[in-house]
Amino acid sequence: MPVANPVRPLTAGGLDSSWDRKLGRGPIQPDVTIDLHGLTLAMAHDRLNGGIAQALAMGARVILLIAGKHRPVPENDLRGEKRGAIRAKLLDWLAASPHAGRIASVRPAQPRHGGDGAVYIVLRKAR
Repeated sequence: MPVANPVRPLTAGGLDSSWDRKLGRGPIQPDVTIDLHGLTLAMAHDRLNGGIAQALAMGARVILLIAGKHRPVPENDLRGEKRGAIRAKLLDWLAASPHAGRIASVRPAQPRHGGDGAVYIVLRKAR
């Protein structure tokens, strides 16, 4: 039986200080943008995996992923809507993705690229 890759924290490490500066406040320009707004969880998961595969095929290094803000809903909310459900699942999806080994880091996006409603996915160089 094949051994599963261990899930590693995608937000820690993986980048040097120049990347940290660029992502934090520098002149970062995403190579690809993936927008998950308005999709069901299943559709968003499929679009995320397909978008990462396409970005890797293009040789992209930075993906801007627009997923919306994480907004937990109290259990007593009678509307039954789970706002921020895609954002809540995002790191789990990325860690379990077939592309997890090619993801160097996931970082918050700059305000001009969506701020709290978006993240940058930095991909490792192909070897």
